[in-house]
Amino acid sequence: MEGLVKGLLDVALGGDDDDRNQRQEDGTDERSRSTSWAQVVSGEEDHEQNNRRSEGGDSGRNQNLGSESDESRRPQKIANEGYEDGRQGGYNQSQPEAEDGWETVGKKPPRRHQQVRKDNWDNFKRPASEQEYSNEVEDNSQLEPTQTELNDLGKACNKLWELDYNRLTPGKDYEIDCGEGKKSYQKQDMAEGSLFTWLSEDVLTKPTISRFCSLLDNYNPHEGYKEQVTSQEKQEQAAFIEEICRTAPIKYLYKYLCAKGVVSGDYQEFKGLLTSLWFDLYGRGGTSSCSSAFEHVFVGEIKNRGEQSVSGFHNWLQFYMEEAKGRVDYQGYIFPRRRGETPDLETQLLTLQFEWNGVLKSVSSTMIGVSPEFEIALYTLCFYMGGEDNYVELGPYYVNIKCYRLGNKLGSAFPIAES
Repeated sequence: MEGLVKGLLDVALGGDDDDRNQRQEDGTDERSRSTSWAQVVSGEEDHEQNNRRSEGGDSGRNQNLGSESDESRRPQKIANEGYEDGRQGGYNQSQPEAEDGWETVGKKPPRRHQQVRKDNWDNFKRPASEQEYSNEVEDNSQLEPTQTELNDLGKACNKLWELDYNRLTPGKDYEIDCGEGKKSYQKQDMAEGSLFTWLSEDVLTKPTISRFCSLLDNYNPHEGYKEQVTSQEKQEQAAFIEEICRTAPIKYLYKYLCAKGVVSGDYQEFKGLLTSLWFDLYGRGGTSSCSSAFEHVFVGEIKNRGEQSVSGFHNWLQFYMEEAKGRVDYQGYIFPRRRGETPDLETQLLTLQFEWNGVLKSVSSTMIGVSPEFEIALYTLCFYMGGEDNYVELGPYYVNIKCYRLGNKLGSAFPIAES
């Protein structure tokens, strides 16, 4: 009866493709299953329609974004609240946060309070040329793509996994509690606590991770509201790109794209390409300059067309930070599409369900513990050298890296576990 009522409501309200695709999955062929699942995971069912639009990406899109009066109750850029130097915090059951119009979930305190050191974050806003960076990884044969890797995108992606020297180790650098499993259309909370039990204090001080985290609060997460990028935020972006370009995954990516003729031998040109791909603003949801690849893939966005939903948000660091602030409520993992092992403490590719500021993401996927430079390199490589579906092996995981384009922009990218 519940399913019947929900189905009738779906029809009356325009449908819930996420849940419907999951329920119908068993009756479709393999390719249709992959596409349907990707639409569920991404929250971007309209990508195919958007791909047929012009590269400007704005004309002809849905303009129904709500009245102007709604803007006053929606947050602008999120401040760094909940994280203060010298103080353990983020989650405070007795005094939950509720700033800038955001709702604090606040019902699942982590088992161990974390301290996020932000004392260097202000320095990241200085001109990139005035900042201090980590030493560059030395060039060696490992950074040179082999002919086999140049001929096989899957092997190149797996090489990036091997070169991710900053990937964390489960049980040593962090611990997760996956809770219980569920189907994507099931709404009951199957997790008694937070996803992250603890994170080693030195993790967020690692150069690329700390710079990545400092970028996460630069965005208005509501789709359709124009972003205002300050000069300091542009300097944060430039410094982040400079930092990751000293790492092995990005150096390998550069050599790969050079060999394929995507970029010249000018490393500064390559840095500009990364900056443009990930941080240039474009239109989404009917408004120009309101989104970017970085915001969508890593930070996440709230879709306000029809029933609110979360799209993007595929990064474990963003999940950890928002969970610590009380804005994310982990709801449990999603059962694998094929019968197999269930996730555990060692899992580094997880399909899960959560609420972000009270808005449900019925299915999401994230690689836990990987470095920012690895994800940037992986998704950039698939964008330039792959297609929409990129079936690869990443260490022990068989993965489909979905890569959606909005004209010549990166609309979304995320992993789907294939087994």
